[in-house]
Amino acid sequence: MTSQQLIEKLISDKTLITPRIIKAFKAIDRKDFVLIQDKDRVYEDQPLSIGYGATISQPTTVAIMLEKLQPQPDNRVLEIGTGSGYMTALLAEIAGKRGKVFSIEYIPELKGLAEFNLRRYNFRNVGLFVGDGKAGLKEYAPFDRIISSASGDETPKSWKNQLKAGGRIVASVGENLVVLDKTSKKRFKQEEYRGFIFVPLR
Repeated sequence: MTSQQLIEKLISDKTLITPRIIKAFKAIDRKDFVLIQDKDRVYEDQPLSIGYGATISQPTTVAIMLEKLQPQPDNRVLEIGTGSGYMTALLAEIAGKRGKVFSIEYIPELKGLAEFNLRRYNFRNVGLFVGDGKAGLKEYAPFDRIISSASGDETPKSWKNQLKAGGRIVASVGENLVVLDKTSKKRFKQEEYRGFIFVPLR
């Protein structure tokens, strides 16, 4: 399968719907974010190991999460779990010159891998950090969108506090994908989607 065939499959499945998200998938090549031994599997609709107990998520899962998140071109986005930088790159492509992506990774070696991978795209709107993703990045808050591809037992209070009113969190909790809309300073509307498997949040 080629990159174009993968994208066409995601569109025909109605997994990819939003034009700016489709455009980002076309601009960011997944092959730039997988390990060299998996280059022949890069366009399979499967998660792939990137070392250190982490994975680059299945393309279908990435597409679903971005469609639920609905990032806008001027958003400040917090990503929990940089991994190899694939989701980071997609978010940066969507955020554009007016937006900003802040991504926090627990494992220093993975942050280094993501930095190397992202250099191919020369983004000026990305900040990478090493730290405890559960704590978020208070010094750069508030955020319009927060996304986490690692699974915890709950959505951390710190993320809720660092989200703007009117903002949205998309995160994995257990084997569910949770979408939280912040309707006011302390109120949230929550939806859950079942049947997802993610690496644990560390």
